[in-house]
Amino acid sequence: MAVESDIIFREPSHEDGAALYRLIKNCPPLDVNSPYLYFIVADHFCASSVVVECEGELLGCITGYRRPDQPDTLFIWQVAVHECMRGRGVSGQMLKHITSRGNLSDIKWIETTISPSNIASRKVFERFADEKNLRIETFLYLETEDFPSVGSDDSHEAEELFRIGPLS
Repeated sequence: MAVESDIIFREPSHEDGAALYRLIKNCPPLDVNSPYLYFIVADHFCASSVVVECEGELLGCITGYRRPDQPDTLFIWQVAVHECMRGRGVSGQMLKHITSRGNLSDIKWIETTISPSNIASRKVFERFADEKNLRIETFLYLETEDFPSVGSDDSHEAEELFRIGPLS
């Protein structure tokens, strides 16, 4: 197991596209998108995303972007941590890393969607808000019925929008 000093937090790069895809694929219950999309994320949204590297392996990521209609809002799309790194506060460290970047210093709000059963994600964002003395507002964003059915056993939980802030 790597020590904390071996962990590197950095922006993703084009070369991380395939590793991002593999990481997300191995972190249920996250929705897995096409490999192509993760190259786009690594290229186009690197300034608002972070990866965790340890001993040359990509073991965590937060993918996010500035909302085009609300440039003071950072939307966190996916948070993933490899099982070997879980329980070490890596998700919270990634959130702190992103929100401390100079290029995002004007961000006032963080938004993300979380399904009701994803207790781990809820705890990460609640802990972050508590530590920074921020408020959290939640709204129903998508209902189960909003998702298209693509198979007999393929259903998607509802998604709640978490709005956290204002950041100072």
